[in-house]
Amino acid sequence: MEALFFDAKRAALKRVPLPTIPDGYALVRVIASGICSTDLQLLRGYYDFKGIPGHEFVGRVEGPHQSPWIGKRVVGEINLACRACEWCRKGWARHCPNRKVLGILGHPGAHAQWLSLPEVNLHEVPNEITDEEALFTEPLAAACEILDQIPVGLGTRAAVLGPGKIGRLITQVLRTAGAEVTMVGRPMVGRAKGREKTPKAAFDLVVECTGSPEGMPRAIEMVRPRGTILWKTTHHGPAKFDAAALVVNEITVVGSRCGRFPPALELLRRRRVEVGSLLAAEFPLSKAAQAMREADKAGVLKVVLRP
Repeated sequence: MEALFFDAKRAALKRVPLPTIPDGYALVRVIASGICSTDLQLLRGYYDFKGIPGHEFVGRVEGPHQSPWIGKRVVGEINLACRACEWCRKGWARHCPNRKVLGILGHPGAHAQWLSLPEVNLHEVPNEITDEEALFTEPLAAACEILDQIPVGLGTRAAVLGPGKIGRLITQVLRTAGAEVTMVGRPMVGRAKGREKTPKAAFDLVVECTGSPEGMPRAIEMVRPRGTILWKTTHHGPAKFDAAALVVNEITVVGSRCGRFPPALELLRRRRVEVGSLLAAEFPLSKAAQAMREADKAGVLKVVLRP
């Protein structure tokens, strides 16, 4: 099959073997996959990644023949847990120390014609959701994870720092919970007016999702005393900030990663969130390297690949 392959910070189309299908796994023909910020970070050297990237996808199950999933249109959770360790027994499979991660760690990803995943990771896509909308299930689930981690309700003053794809999804999810949300752009580098002015110590909750080392210092400025910073995105290289204000102002910092798929699929099915405006461009898989360059341009949102 053909797949996008990263090697030594280069992206190119490559012919690779079909995925292996161990017991309990499904073979999924990829209908479409979405390029995300993590893919761009991997190409820059994050995790010293080499292989097939991609973890946002919608596909159709085509094997094995005895699978009850045959023919179903699916999305899939990206963490492949061992299902046997202490964390898995507690129901924390996303934190399994033995896990592999689709297109990120030890398991070939979705920017290909086919992929394999454990059947327990699959979720059927309701008929009301289009292929393009289904592509947003994984990042939308990550946005919904916030509501599972911290209390958000009517009148919560929230700021979302970083107006990219995940920031826009988080903004919509927080609003479904009743929060008053302000979306804040990244600092304006090299402009005469300096960076965008934002209120200091004004928000109950600041969600940091810039994917930039500059994000956390700014979040610390914006959150009120005894408020919460939700740290959503990672980036290549260490974060550097003065932590004194976290102690002095008794600020809670919560790390946040993947989320449950059912709440995300339900929001999409009920049209509680809108994702069409996030679609920026579509490329055939044969032009995947060009698609990566497009996705890396400033201001470009979701770029889609179709095998």
